Amino acid sequence: MNFPVKITEDSFAARAARVVAIAAKHADTVDFEGRFPREAVDAMKAERLLSIQIPRSLGGESATTTEIAELCSMLGQACAASAMVFAMHHIKLSSLVEHGADSQWHADFMRRIAAEQMLIASATTEGGIGGNLRNSICAVEVDGGICRLEKDATVISYGAHADAILITSRAHAEAAPSDQVLTAFLKDQYTLEKTHAWNTLGMRGTCSDGFLFKGEAPAEQILPKPFAEIAAQSMLASSHLLWSGVWYGIAIDAFSRAQAFVRAAARKSPGAPPPGALRLAEVSNLLQMVKSNVVAGLKAYEDAKANPDKLSSMGFAVAMNNVKIASSETILEIVNHTMLICGIMGYKNGTPFSLGRHLRDAHSAQLMISNDRILGNTSSMLLVHKQDTSLLG
Repeated sequence: MNFPVKITEDSFAARAARVVAIAAKHADTVDFEGRFPREAVDAMKAERLLSIQIPRSLGGESATTTEIAELCSMLGQACAASAMVFAMHHIKLSSLVEHGADSQWHADFMRRIAAEQMLIASATTEGGIGGNLRNSICAVEVDGGICRLEKDATVISYGAHADAILITSRAHAEAAPSDQVLTAFLKDQYTLEKTHAWNTLGMRGTCSDGFLFKGEAPAEQILPKPFAEIAAQSMLASSHLLWSGVWYGIAIDAFSRAQAFVRAAARKSPGAPPPGALRLAEVSNLLQMVKSNVVAGLKAYEDAKANPDKLSSMGFAVAMNNVKIASSETILEIVNHTMLICGIMGYKNGTPFSLGRHLRDAHSAQLMISNDRILGNTSSMLLVHKQDTSLLG
């Protein structure tokens, strides 16, 4: 969120800046061709950014969610698809870091992620559940120390390009739909049969095709804690906060293009207020609102991490849901305003002020996870939970 950062050769920001330069170079072709941002992801691996969240004791650098969100916003200014891949990888990694450290297999897995800079994908959606990640139809089968799983995953984020997949399922064949577990499968332990093509309006480079997943692995690769606990204590917050970091980055770049357009107009007519100047001030206000919202959410999450009960509370869930709703709705308003400022030069592709990619990518924000679903969950919780109105948090 543009926090003061001392740039050194080995700082997160310096390493991310080198990735940003590569991501920006290929952003338009990644979007136009709907291809995986291989150059940017390879640069992330070269800079060892895929393991920064992992504890130092396991080969990582113990980066905080706030530090990762800042890198998401940096990448989002260059290529939203690359930024979203980075964010989704770290969202899944948070499940391992927060809930797998006491398991020998998962601790060793994190060591391997750090050593090999493995890219981790997510498979939480499934045909027939309507996008509700807290319900599963498929069930993992455990037999003689081996687990097997078949899942009709309508979306697997960059599934064909991942080195491993964390996938949800019912805990066993008789389990309720909400009685879920999360299992790590390595690339050589599963097959993917493509069922749906990711041909979308925006975020095209995430290549989140649908697949029929079939996997077999040692049962010790099932995370020891229920997915309900994992979702409430790490995945909910990290998803909403890191996604918001990406969207904030999109907004920053859109604002920068609009600001450059207004400045160019001012130079052509010195002494006269340029068209769009007042609207630019409005966008600056909206941008600050998004930043304040995300920064407050990050602080709340970092403060709550020491208290598992608080992480699982309705109040915390409501707060994180509100961060996501506010960020995702405001980002679209910001990009719409910047399009009006830049006019036809923003509407056209191939100009220094082009905003078509930003606008299309921004539309994904209200759909990941659907704001209607989140508002429905929040409304249910507010029936029994009193809204926290204190300015002290």
